[in-house]
Amino acid sequence: MMGTLRAMGDIEFATNGTSGAGYLAIPDAGSGPGILVVQEWWGLVPQIKGVCDRLAAEGFVALAPDLYHGDIAGHTEMDRAAELMNALPLDRAARDMSAAIDFLLGQEAVDGQQVGVVGFCMGGMLTLVIAALEGERIGAAVPFYGAPLGNGEPDWSGLTAPVLGHFAEGDAFFPAAAVLDLESRLREMGKDVSFTMYPGTGHAFANETNALGTYDSDASVQAWLRTLKFLRSSLN
Repeated sequence: MMGTLRAMGDIEFATNGTSGAGYLAIPDAGSGPGILVVQEWWGLVPQIKGVCDRLAAEGFVALAPDLYHGDIAGHTEMDRAAELMNALPLDRAARDMSAAIDFLLGQEAVDGQQVGVVGFCMGGMLTLVIAALEGERIGAAVPFYGAPLGNGEPDWSGLTAPVLGHFAEGDAFFPAAAVLDLESRLREMGKDVSFTMYPGTGHAFANETNALGTYDSDASVQAWLRTLKFLRSSLN
């Protein structure tokens, strides 16, 4: 049974000599494994904060950093969302995510010396990027329908965390063939990677706000339950 949330809300944390912002949710038990939640291209919107709440209700300490530094796009503003994503400096995003990991690992509420990462769309791509950059500090990585492809790929030598990916069979943003090719190459490198392709789904199938008209409740439930099981087994 899910517990209630003991604490949740907007926070600030130190990043790159200044301060970053984010949303933190802590479980009723007061402690648990740390999870970095990485936003979609819309920004740190209520739906992403809701993911943190859901993870906290399952016993995790979840933090979503605000990678757009206050900017968001509404679900009717796809051009605006694309502009925000394309204008996001990857190095700044990496610093903000790394600082959020520092924050999590510095909290008494966070158990262990590793955190998990869960991200969606753009955040799915950044989940794999930060897992490769942060190495042993990441104990589990769960990208949802997003991956660094082509010129966007990081140096995979730093990837040590097990990866469980959830991808859409009919994704126009991250084509299934390219995603499966990445999975194959990572496995050939000896990485512990498993990508699940959900038949008949489109991009953002797990976003219950149905921003793209692709929400699939069955696939969403399956992916969520698999994610919880994976995080618990990887971060115990």
